[in-house]
Amino acid sequence: MRTLVKIVAAAATAVSAVAVAAGPALADPPKGTTPKETDIVSVGADTDEYLFDQLAYDYNRTVKKGPRLYSWDALNPVTGLTDSIVTKTGCTSIARPNGASAGITAFDANAKTSDKKDFCIDFVRSSRGRSSSDPAKGKGGVLFVALAKDAISYATNATSNAPHNLTTAQLNAIYTCIDTQWTQVGGSSTATIQPFLPQTGSGLRTSFLKAIGVGTPGSCVNSSVQQNEGTDPQFANNPDALVPYSVAKYISQRYHSAKCGAKPTSSQNRFGCDQHGKFVLNDVNGTSPTTGTGSKTVINSHFNAAYINIIYDVVRWASTKDNIPSYLEPLFASPFAKVKGWACTNSIARQDVVSYGFLPTPFCGTGS
Repeated sequence: MRTLVKIVAAAATAVSAVAVAAGPALADPPKGTTPKETDIVSVGADTDEYLFDQLAYDYNRTVKKGPRLYSWDALNPVTGLTDSIVTKTGCTSIARPNGASAGITAFDANAKTSDKKDFCIDFVRSSRGRSSSDPAKGKGGVLFVALAKDAISYATNATSNAPHNLTTAQLNAIYTCIDTQWTQVGGSSTATIQPFLPQTGSGLRTSFLKAIGVGTPGSCVNSSVQQNEGTDPQFANNPDALVPYSVAKYISQRYHSAKCGAKPTSSQNRFGCDQHGKFVLNDVNGTSPTTGTGSKTVINSHFNAAYINIIYDVVRWASTKDNIPSYLEPLFASPFAKVKGWACTNSIARQDVVSYGFLPTPFCGTGS
């Protein structure tokens, strides 16, 4: 988001806010809109924030009756920073949750609207599965409802001292700071490896560390970057940097998004922009994370299973047959449920999933 922020700020200063409209559509509820108490609102992960901006746009456009769907991004889409948000009318202002864990923490507070009839947050976008610290699956707890498939690989600059393939054991050694020079893991230089991670609380961070078997990263690891931004100045053009990256978000940025500040064409995604910079995705254990070329690039379904990453909608556990709250079943329920969920069955929603780089899953709507 930092690249877009600079462009937006410069445009606003030089000409006016009108010029900003030429760029990609900014996310969050549309300017001037505060969701109603009965609307459906999400917070949470960066990884699928633009997918949900698109899903909300299409849902509200095609489903004419019932509550509207709104999604608050992980960061303020104009400033690129954390701030305070009022998720719905009648709700108290909260710190914008940046990431799945922060979203679940805010969600678990169970804040309600001023009339106590509706929750201020209805679900959380999560790019990780259930952790031991999450509320349990059961009464008073939460349910992780599968939406789509992502994958995680490590990204480096196109010109890098890193090898184009690392094993799980080598990634473990890098992120525990056992191996600190590129030549120790098959690289082309004795230069010091500079491993990065997204901020604590990021679902992508949690899933990646689980995949490589690391509980606590070593002291050589920098954990100060916003995830999925190859343009971050901390590692842009840095030949010794590597960072985990959502494969879906990379595909969306590189092959389906306009340059930041440019107006998307009719064939490009409405939300988000190309922030991959000069980054490339690399192989893990000898397998490429993608297959296909150009706009036909997709996640390799045969990529290492440990690095295939399901994205979830975290909802409050309910005593319904599928344990999804009845008012959310029309949105998230499985295709095999009595009430079929729009996100799992609608052809527009399915195309949105693909356009933003994810793979549809037959387990969409399944809770765990």
